[in-house]
Amino acid sequence: MICIREPKTKEEFNSYYKLRWELLRKPWNQPRGSEIDDDLEDKSFHIAAFDKNKIIGVGRLHKNNEEEGQIRLLAVNEDYRKKGVGREIMNKLHQKAKELKLKRIILNARKNSIGFYKKLGYKIIGKAQTIFRKIE
Repeated sequence: MICIREPKTKEEFNSYYKLRWELLRKPWNQPRGSEIDDDLEDKSFHIAAFDKNKIIGVGRLHKNNEEEGQIRLLAVNEDYRKKGVGREIMNKLHQKAKELKLKRIILNARKNSIGFYKKLGYKIIGKAQTIFRKIE
């Protein structure tokens, strides 16, 4: 059974960041450590999907200001995609945004994820720049 909750222990956070690197940074030839790349880590709400003790999905929400939050670094292990895991992670992030009384959530999406976010009610409001170069 899949459980969606905040990582709690040092070991869980290590697994959380490892999966984030493997799915979001390694394909772009980014070094280990690049998955913890900004000063918002300690100010963010982190959520993980667990299958027993294995982290299979991750996501993060931080406040940009009192009204706006941003969801970043959402990723799900390939074996668990198209099974509702990403949707459940997003539901938890949305719940947290409501608790924080945020009025708006923004995010950047890779082209292959746009359909997923549209199904959740997100709209394209502009085009973002690519952070890294092409995958080699």
